[in-house]
Amino acid sequence: MENNKSDRILEIFMRALRGESISIKSLAAEYGVSAKSISRDISRIQNFLAEHRELMQSAELNYIHKDRAYVLNNEEFLKNKELFALVKVLLGSRTFSKDEVLTLIYKLKRFTTVSDRETLDHLIHKEMYHYHEVKSDCRSVIDNLWKLIQAIEARQVITITYRKMNRDEVKRKIKPVSILFSEYYFYLIASLANEKADKPRYFRIDRITAFTMHRDSFSLPSSAEFDEGNLREKNQFMFPGKTISVRFALSGPSVQAMLNRLPTAKVVEKTGSCSVIETEVDDGRGILMYLLSQGAWVKVLSPPYLVNAMQEEIQKMGSQYAR
Repeated sequence: MENNKSDRILEIFMRALRGESISIKSLAAEYGVSAKSISRDISRIQNFLAEHRELMQSAELNYIHKDRAYVLNNEEFLKNKELFALVKVLLGSRTFSKDEVLTLIYKLKRFTTVSDRETLDHLIHKEMYHYHEVKSDCRSVIDNLWKLIQAIEARQVITITYRKMNRDEVKRKIKPVSILFSEYYFYLIASLANEKADKPRYFRIDRITAFTMHRDSFSLPSSAEFDEGNLREKNQFMFPGKTISVRFALSGPSVQAMLNRLPTAKVVEKTGSCSVIETEVDDGRGILMYLLSQGAWVKVLSPPYLVNAMQEEIQKMGSQYAR
């Protein structure tokens, strides 16, 4: 009898942890016991939470009068609305295989109520059915990530087998420094082990097909420490280059979308529907590709060599359609 009672208390506690509303009347009917028994169970749970506030991150089982039920309140726990947002981002990234995404979502759903689980399944059903992961050369992006994180933490030299953009396979002995996510892909930031200057190189993690971990360790001078935040602000499509200032005119309908895409951008002039924007970006092919993607909405004003590069690229594009 005592075991049944203990099991019931644990079940109620787990249901509260998953976000269920704890109704004394409903639970009494479900378990075939009196309302007083359920009330005592709830008191036991409340006492446990009070005595172990640090362990349970100050969680409280509070009575909500309008619902006539108890709800576990803890800002540290994942809320259902937050879970839904995370799942949508996970699906939108298209980074992981379908099996990996299904596994991750299944595990996340264990922290929701049964009813919320059904709602979530309904909301993402069509998106999961049409889910297409980005094609990968490695067996598992998640496995690659974990191995690389361990090497980065240990400052361990590694050799990777890597598929280049042209599909050639090469081996590189590198010093892994950081990991970033951008445009559907995870990138490893590293420098070549045989180079004295720690020049950052970018490797798409889904193109890494094999690892060799070496016993060699490495250290980086403070001048070579990588600034992920700076890269996120100034880099487009992970094409490296020195930082330059770019000025362009935008006549498109959404200035805010441009400012969101280029975090360092600011409007310096505005005439009618045309805005002049200045931004600092990495001088790689990425900024050229992005500005070209805006079509006739964008006109580059400076620097001169970027103006020339835009003109040359537009002429090449036009020649492909000339008859």
